[in-house]
Amino acid sequence: MESGTPTVFDQALLAKRRARAVRTLPQASFLKDRAVADLADRLEAINRTFAGAVELGAQGRYLTDELTRRGLLGARVGTLAVTDPEPGFLAGIEGARTAAFEFLGLEPGSVDLVLSAGFLHWINDLPGLLVQARLALRPDGLLLASFLGGRTLQELRAVLYEAEMDLLGGAGARVSPFADAQDGARLLQRAGFALPVADSDVVTVRYANPFGLFRDIKAMGESAAFATGSRRGLTRAVIARAADIYTDRYSDPDGKVRATFELVTLTGWAPHESQQKPLRPGSAKMRLADALGTTEQSAGEKPGS
Repeated sequence: MESGTPTVFDQALLAKRRARAVRTLPQASFLKDRAVADLADRLEAINRTFAGAVELGAQGRYLTDELTRRGLLGARVGTLAVTDPEPGFLAGIEGARTAAFEFLGLEPGSVDLVLSAGFLHWINDLPGLLVQARLALRPDGLLLASFLGGRTLQELRAVLYEAEMDLLGGAGARVSPFADAQDGARLLQRAGFALPVADSDVVTVRYANPFGLFRDIKAMGESAAFATGSRRGLTRAVIARAADIYTDRYSDPDGKVRATFELVTLTGWAPHESQQKPLRPGSAKMRLADALGTTEQSAGEKPGS
């Protein structure tokens, strides 16, 4: 981890929750399924092959099975090495290996493709991990990674804060902080990726009541795991108050409540001399005014003078 990088997440606590989620994730895999399908869509749209790939935070065979179903694995993606910090997620996957949250353990220039679906939001030193990924890629290798973004659980964040303030006179952080697409683009640039792109997919999920949302968060292993601050659990009174506020504020006419999830996807390439580069200032072949069909004016003139 970089010197001075804050430790936001207690990864020992997170590891316990992800270990429990080995059994429960299949009951609430809708976000994982969506992230995996999106990565596969993007790979299908890229007209090239990748001899060797690695998946970070696999949580099982989700991506392996999707790439196999589409005929991409073995054709467009030659081999896929599957990794996850939790051994239980890797059972039955040939050649899979455990990998620490913050350390990839990959040799420099050893792979052509790094994939990750819904994992990087748990990394304390995400800039450092992205640097590791970039160094592991061969020139012109590709990173495709998605993670939960800043609008995720915005309703729950608001109602838990209000419920604790109402009942206790103070509130702590109860929902993890998430980066947004702009943050992701900056992180790619900072890590040295070429042609960096970050985009966002906002998903609205509806539940019969807030308790269905609470169950899904736990089943996915996505409950907050802060390294500092209060470890005091939420009381029944706070949970009940939060559920009442949630129902009152975020219900649809049919009585169901809404929950927002955001998937931010990063696309970045390991630098290579063949890649497109921005033009040098002053090297344009056509004036902007000509392209727009307007009259060029100096900064000191007023329109119509």
